[in-house]
Amino acid sequence: MTTIQNQITIDKPVAEVYAFLADCNNHEQLMPEMVYNWSSTRDEAQFTIQNMTRLAIRVDSRKADDEVVFVPAEKAPFAVTLRWLVTPMADNRTLAKLVIEADLNMMMKMVATKPLQKLVDEQVGNLKNVLSA
Repeated sequence: MTTIQNQITIDKPVAEVYAFLADCNNHEQLMPEMVYNWSSTRDEAQFTIQNMTRLAIRVDSRKADDEVVFVPAEKAPFAVTLRWLVTPMADNRTLAKLVIEADLNMMMKMVATKPLQKLVDEQVGNLKNVLSA
């Protein structure tokens, strides 16, 4: 299992950060420019990644003010889980962490690790920007 992650501190209470992440409709704001044709509900999102494929994800589980777990809503080329973890900190700040766990064979690992890390880094940075605005 390949694990890719990044985290950031946000100057918002954990309940506010969790509420944002728990709704798939908000995740379009976190996506890089290469994602388009976005459609979503609170529990599911579908989108296209430029020059790649159309994907669908759904919420697998929610733990209030703690974690939101996403899994593929349709058949994916490999098993993958996206997990947003939120931890309260002092002064009403929140540590937000995005973890992608992917079952990649050696060839896929060589090809996919760098783009997945870029996706994680961009989403974490965009979360801070969106919630700080």
